[in-house]
Amino acid sequence: MSARNLRLGPVAAAIAVVADVAAFIIGLWILMYLLDANPGNDLVNFLHDASRWLASWSHDLFTFNDEWARVVCGYGLAALVYLFLGNAVASRVRRY
Repeated sequence: MSARNLRLGPVAAAIAVVADVAAFIIGLWILMYLLDANPGNDLVNFLHDASRWLASWSHDLFTFNDEWARVVCGYGLAALVYLFLGNAVASRVRRY
């Protein structure tokens, strides 16, 4: 293993962790929404606000008639993109 790989290892790990946490937060919001969690709860509000910010580019991308389908598809797409793209970038950085 070269010195360059040793320096980039923590960077790749940080990228993967950030992407995984973002996907986890969005996934947790989808679960809270589907389980009809109390919107007055601070945790539910935090998850909703964070997810809305993280998925600002996709949360209203779809126009299904059912709101649950819009939430699952819009936020779910963002979670998948964070998960796959973030880990792909981390893998690429790790190999560089």
